[in-house]
Amino acid sequence: MSLQTNIAGLKLKSPLILASGVVGISAPLLKRCEENGAGAVTLKSIGPNPRAGHKNPTVLALQYGIINAVGLSNVGYKNIDSEIEEIKKILKIPFIVSIFGEKIKDYKTIAAHIAALKPNAIELNVSCPNVEKFGSAFGLDAELCSKIVSDVKNVSGSIPIIPKLTPQANNIADIAKACEDAGADAICAINTAGPGMVIDIETAKPMLTFKKGGLSGPMIKPIAIRCVYDIYEKVRIPIIGTGGIVSGKDAIEIMQAGASCVGIGSAVYYNGFEAFGKINKEMQAWMKEHNYKNLDKLRGIAHG
Repeated sequence: MSLQTNIAGLKLKSPLILASGVVGISAPLLKRCEENGAGAVTLKSIGPNPRAGHKNPTVLALQYGIINAVGLSNVGYKNIDSEIEEIKKILKIPFIVSIFGEKIKDYKTIAAHIAALKPNAIELNVSCPNVEKFGSAFGLDAELCSKIVSDVKNVSGSIPIIPKLTPQANNIADIAKACEDAGADAICAINTAGPGMVIDIETAKPMLTFKKGGLSGPMIKPIAIRCVYDIYEKVRIPIIGTGGIVSGKDAIEIMQAGASCVGIGSAVYYNGFEAFGKINKEMQAWMKEHNYKNLDKLRGIAHG
């Protein structure tokens, strides 16, 4: 049972793509994802300036998923060159650089710098819910998303551009279509949901320092499935379905909704790097049982 697939011109040995933010920008850790069966990896989002992010605690494991408010901590795009060069040396699978902006114009500036480093694709994070002044606010507006994609396409050359959308948008399919019309090569859906909050009843205070945080893990899978389903009906470009995928059956489900590839995030938190191999094997077992020799006839079949 073949798991090979193509997305935005990239050939992947597996449809599983490491989601942004899970293991940072560490070349050795990204290599471990490859060794365990990832088809591609996404680096933690890089922004216009170094950010320390929020103070601990920033991540909490819940019974039904994870809540986090890391706060887009990063070294800034001007300080990323050596890490990307190291990643290029040791990885054999495609790698995607995720970027974010504090202002609309930041995306073009950062993308121009990153494009010169020749990643396999650039993800546009317009959907982080864990910062106060930007992030998901961009992803709620189709016109702003279109502007960001168009600006980045003007400086990225042939490098595929993949906006990552927020489930907070009531019209996520329309926003995806606006991105496609502006030149996006694929869509990633979804980022964390929320924001949510957890309170320590003994201290009567929010448990995260930032108080609010994005939700991920199994609790958001039904939201991710719905978003991918809606987007698939509006766009022709491929979709990376992300959100709560921790098993092979989860991956099959989101692909039936319309995803061409599957983002893996919280599964690594729960099961370590072995999550990729586990999900790959479970997908192949299901496909063998149901007589699917490849992924092509599986994609989008929930649409009838």
